[in-house]
Amino acid sequence: MAKGDNILIYIRDDVYIDYQKFVVDKNVMSIESFASKHIRRDVVDMIIAQQALILGGFSHQFHYATGKVNFRNTKMLQNGELLISFDTYWLADAKAIEDKVYISDAVIRNGEYIAGMYTSINNHKALAVKSINDLKDLTAVSTPLWRTDWQTIQSLPLKKVTREDSWLSMARMVNLQWIDFLLMPFNSTPDQSFTIDKIHLVPVKNIGVLLKDSRNFVISKKHPKGEEAFIAINKGLKILRQRGAIRKAYIDAGFIIENDNLTIINP
Repeated sequence: MAKGDNILIYIRDDVYIDYQKFVVDKNVMSIESFASKHIRRDVVDMIIAQQALILGGFSHQFHYATGKVNFRNTKMLQNGELLISFDTYWLADAKAIEDKVYISDAVIRNGEYIAGMYTSINNHKALAVKSINDLKDLTAVSTPLWRTDWQTIQSLPLKKVTREDSWLSMARMVNLQWIDFLLMPFNSTPDQSFTIDKIHLVPVKNIGVLLKDSRNFVISKKHPKGEEAFIAINKGLKILRQRGAIRKAYIDAGFIIENDNLTIINP
């Protein structure tokens, strides 16, 4: 395939590092098990997107550029510089720009996204939470740029919610105990802890927070291959859904929790 046929995809640095560690030299289509210390929700998203596109007949190759691209990605999708976000969007966020993007079928369905309250291993006050009534003296951090996260956090009876638009900065603030917790997908490590650089966060044990929305892929309407990719990804997602592969992938990754001991504090 000619190099000119390669499609540039922007990926956040830390996601791409974990993606490379997980995939190594495997063919993406051969991946069926997602149990690994390097797996996380956004890495699963990245693999599911590629599998769905290929199954749907999208034969173009991708190459990657890394950087701190969280919200710049949205502008690039809108103006056609970026074909697709391999990191799924909340449906609420996708609908806000649906004049410029195609929205795929749900990958994580409404009701499946249960987040953990991630905090410092030394934050005993946060770790002691057993019910929604225990939140009144706690602080949290999120961003209104993630509408569903923000609305969920705002609905909890917290002492204070701080806005921070950089995910890494959020994690640092919680790690330093400037903020009590942030909402994060459960991690696949044995204790569900999350570590990046010098940041080490753990979830409040047996407590989950339901984020009431689906997550979907968004594809640029202005990109020359946008419509082709949109048709292909939906075709591929249907095949993966019928095989049970999507739900299995997120369960393997520790993201979808099948645990009767988990208490959802905002059912």
